[in-house]
Amino acid sequence: MTTDTPARLLRLLSLLQTPREWPGGELSERLGVSRRTVRRDIERLRELGYPVQATKGAEGGYRLVAGKAMPPLLLDDEEAVAIAVGLRAGAGHAVAGVDEASVRALAKLEQVLPARLRHRVTTLQAATTPLTGGDGPSIAPETLTALASAVTGRERLRFAYRAGDGGESRRLTEPYRLVSTGTRWHLVAYDLGREDWRTFRVDRVDEPFGTGARFTPRELPEGGIEAYLRRSIHLHQESYDFTVRFPEPPESVVPRLPKRLGTVEGYGDGGSVLRGTSGEPVEWLAVRLGLTGKEFTVLEPEELITCVRELGERLSRAAPDS
Repeated sequence: MTTDTPARLLRLLSLLQTPREWPGGELSERLGVSRRTVRRDIERLRELGYPVQATKGAEGGYRLVAGKAMPPLLLDDEEAVAIAVGLRAGAGHAVAGVDEASVRALAKLEQVLPARLRHRVTTLQAATTPLTGGDGPSIAPETLTALASAVTGRERLRFAYRAGDGGESRRLTEPYRLVSTGTRWHLVAYDLGREDWRTFRVDRVDEPFGTGARFTPRELPEGGIEAYLRRSIHLHQESYDFTVRFPEPPESVVPRLPKRLGTVEGYGDGGSVLRGTSGEPVEWLAVRLGLTGKEFTVLEPEELITCVRELGERLSRAAPDS
């Protein structure tokens, strides 16, 4: 008979997280306790926020259902490794849908992984190569998790930084936010050495580590973190405006485009126009427009028009007549 109540509750929770209904008698046998004890344990789980649903009947049963809040989950070794590997693979690139929340989840998971599982995750990732990735540079997941932990814990962060001109420096910062722009990760932080806000490209960050010193949040830059990041990126990159026309209506075009590219409005007889500003190379934008699978015409700038024309010619030559 199981007399260790905490251990029994964890075992019961692990069983209930399997997507099925458990008869009271079966739970009683699995746990080695009476059905009355099972009912008391179910009530304890409910008090802890786990939405356990009971069904009536001769046998009676219990199952875990969706609730209003997200209570802690129990993962076995294989599940923990699978989730960590998946988050690491996605975090290595600034891809759409993999944002700061994913990196925070990875940081929390790796913080509590036993050494044996952490080794399995590292070994598995080192032995595999993804067939797809983001458009931006790869980033070590360890770097992202270190930054995310410092952001969440409001902990001062030291790291080495390589600027765009190749210059190297050491920075002591108060990190506020990790932001994915779709092709790159950026860290927005207050630089204590420069006594001002700075934006750091995460792929240029090396050897980050938390100092253990906590900080009180400062007043954010005008407009907030996101507005500051946009201003900072445009200040350090040569941006350009572009206009692209599609023969199809906005509702057909919008789902095929990342929101960050710009705004799509109706135009002419059932067509639409995309207007936006980009700091990415025109080659990247040309390819991204081609991936929509839609017919389109570039109206401006001239550099993008030329790039699309040359890309189309190269692709035509790459597919000779049969």
